Amino acid sequence: MMLAPLTHLALHCRRKGTGLGAFNVIHLENAESIVEAAERLDVPVVLQISENAVKFHGGRLAPLARGVLALAEQSSSRACVHLDHAKDTGLIREAIGLGFTSIMYDGSHLPDEQNRAETARVAGWCLDAGVSLEAELGEVGGKDGVHAPGARTDPDDAARFVAETGVDLLAVAVGSSHAMTERTAQLDLDLIGRLAETVPVPLVLHGSSGVSDESMVAAIRAGMTKINVSTHLNHVFTRTVRQVLDEHPEMVDSRKWAGPGYRAMTDEVARLLELYSTAG
Repeated sequence: MMLAPLTHLALHCRRKGTGLGAFNVIHLENAESIVEAAERLDVPVVLQISENAVKFHGGRLAPLARGVLALAEQSSSRACVHLDHAKDTGLIREAIGLGFTSIMYDGSHLPDEQNRAETARVAGWCLDAGVSLEAELGEVGGKDGVHAPGARTDPDDAARFVAETGVDLLAVAVGSSHAMTERTAQLDLDLIGRLAETVPVPLVLHGSSGVSDESMVAAIRAGMTKINVSTHLNHVFTRTVRQVLDEHPEMVDSRKWAGPGYRAMTDEVARLLELYSTAG
């Protein structure tokens, strides 16, 4: 199947009132788990490779990206391959050249005026290439020590940001934070509703690993569309691997201890995708 543009998947889910699962890929096996889960339920999915993951692989995007792109193209589900939290514009250019159908440009570390200008510049590249662009207004939290419970995105400012930059999706601050290992985030559902009414593009929730199932369903019903998950799946995988190695300390074949971890990840991705797709 052809790779799906993120905009098409997100707008489809927004019209239906369902959530679009977006899961981070660090190893190729992560992508295999995500694709298998999406095919199990026959729902769309986003496979995300972050700039940090590229750094982990020695700064080389192409080897991992080509494998993920091949998996997505061969999947029976509609899949999008997305470059996540990219600050390096050279990396963005490379991803577009490789065939990514979506980019998240992260200019949140820049002064507001510069963020808007740089985001608009990247939006022009993406428009020319037929690639979707997601951006972030301000810092969502959990980066550089910026997790303030009161940090929120203003709906009118968000609408202006979209109009000035031409982005296709917008990540907003509504109470979640990156890299949370406990699902205790308190989302501002009223604000999500006001953002959904005011902002003309689908909304993105970063830091969803810290959000409970009940809160996530409520957030989707309030107007959230793309749901990013990474840390939670790392936790599921690592917890399973640790249990296997504790029970079998003599085990040395990585396939035997990694396999159960990836199967557990597949099951959890499938559970989350079902939760998001039935939330509406």
